[in-house]
Amino acid sequence: MAASNHTSPAVFLLTGIPGLENAHAWLSIPLCSMYITAILGNCTILFIIRTDPSLHQPMYFFLSMLAVTDLGLSASTLPTMLSIFTFNVREVHIDACIAQLYFIHTFSLMESAVLLAMAFDRFVAIHQPLRYNSILTHATVARIGLGFAVRSVLMVMPTPILLRRLQFCFPNILSHSFCLHQDVMKLSCSDRRINSIYGLFVVISTMGLDSMLIVLSYVMIIKTVLSIASKEERLKALNTCVSHICAVLTFYIPMIGISMIHRFGKHASPLIHVFMAIVYVLVPPVMNPVVYSVKTKQIRQRIIQKLQRQNTMDKS
Repeated sequence: MAASNHTSPAVFLLTGIPGLENAHAWLSIPLCSMYITAILGNCTILFIIRTDPSLHQPMYFFLSMLAVTDLGLSASTLPTMLSIFTFNVREVHIDACIAQLYFIHTFSLMESAVLLAMAFDRFVAIHQPLRYNSILTHATVARIGLGFAVRSVLMVMPTPILLRRLQFCFPNILSHSFCLHQDVMKLSCSDRRINSIYGLFVVISTMGLDSMLIVLSYVMIIKTVLSIASKEERLKALNTCVSHICAVLTFYIPMIGISMIHRFGKHASPLIHVFMAIVYVLVPPVMNPVVYSVKTKQIRQRIIQKLQRQNTMDKS
């Protein structure tokens, strides 16, 4: 038994919802519904923006980037989530696990970056409305998107290399239905200080910095809004930020929660770990298209027009 503890496992074992293993087949129904909602919702946003020339503006280009990152995040977690809840297959090969966590963390960093870009977009729109189109040209938006994508890819790239140098031991049971760097790292029986330090560095230099800049953007937005004389104009300006604020809260609150639990909640119930992880990877991709469809007038009107047109064609 002692020898087996020092034998590196070829696979990790995923964890569903502790205590509800017999109900996994039933739980797969709402989970599949959430994935379908996320995929259809974000694809609808992309389709509406792509096919309507009047929406070819910086705000909607950034919204398209957000939809793409949400689709990437959903696609990254979908295989293992469905395998354990639908087919009760818990095993995931180490290489597949490392690849999955790479994509999960890359798309998470991309989402944080896109939210920062959207905050900057709202600041420019409110603070410099007459120069909005000259500041955020199509080329500038493309460079911002490319720069943030490259940043995310490069920042996470050392993670698989650092994980491969570790020796993993039994027990080889992960805390979630998908692989995260913090979770896999904990299974190592060798020195993982470099992994821990680098992981903390990535979080602080990307999501930590992004969140501080988002807060700073809204401080500047509020200062600008308070300088507007008309109450109606102030409300109108703030209303354009509601969808983005919801997206920021939907992303950062679960992300902070799961990070705190992994670092300080060693004695917390496994159900809390599982619940926070599912919220972290599923709620933003589901809620973002819903919020933007409801709160953004232009998107809402285009969706209604498309549905009415399709309904008319079906009747004819």
